[in-house]
Amino acid sequence: GSPTSEEAQTLVTTLQAFITDHYYTCTKQILRGLGQMYIAGDSMTENIDNAGGSGTAEFVHQAIEFYCK
Repeated sequence: GSPTSEEAQTLVTTLQAFITDHYYTCTKQILRGLGQMYIAGDSMTENIDNAGGSGTAEFVHQAIEFYCK
């Protein structure tokens, strides 16, 4: 699907709520920073792609960027 799809955007909302409920208040600014970290090319990118398949980190990054605009 598309990172701008309703389904993807719902999942970004769910991710933001999960972080807020379990860790810290996840503002859009913080969420956007996390999205940037997902594609930084380090072990975080690798771990996300290993969990969701190749390209998952980039997809989530794009979905977060759209959500935060």
